[in-house]
Amino acid sequence: MVINALFAALHFLAAFGVVATLLIEWLLFKPQLSYAEARILQKVDLWYGITAGTVLVVGFLRVFYFEKGSAFYFASPLFHVKLTLFIVTGLLSIYPTMKFLGWSKYTRQQQAPIMTQNESERIRLILNIEFGLLVGVIVAASLMAKGIGM
Repeated sequence: MVINALFAALHFLAAFGVVATLLIEWLLFKPQLSYAEARILQKVDLWYGITAGTVLVVGFLRVFYFEKGSAFYFASPLFHVKLTLFIVTGLLSIYPTMKFLGWSKYTRQQQAPIMTQNESERIRLILNIEFGLLVGVIVAASLMAKGIGM
């Protein structure tokens, strides 16, 4: 059915968006940022949230209204693994997002943000963990798509 394919494509595009925006954050983030780098991080993080939300919304639409139906997905242990890893990734992303939003008091005045070493190290660690978890999401999705675990 064409609508299934369109929702699958939107789901994949949003998932690629999550990976791309996290990669940009990971590449751009450093302990001392310029004003321009901080603004880019703030904008990219907004798109990270938008694409992650799109993945969840479209994913659940696919589970409940398209594809194989909710009974199939909820019976799959790998679906639960994939969803759990994605949700944990999202929860971990709250800390960097709150820090990036907190920089607004600096960026509104066209100033570079000020971070402690602890904040910087924590953000870097979280970005690294998020990448690892997204690799897990991709592996679980690939195995699930092949019917493994059913």
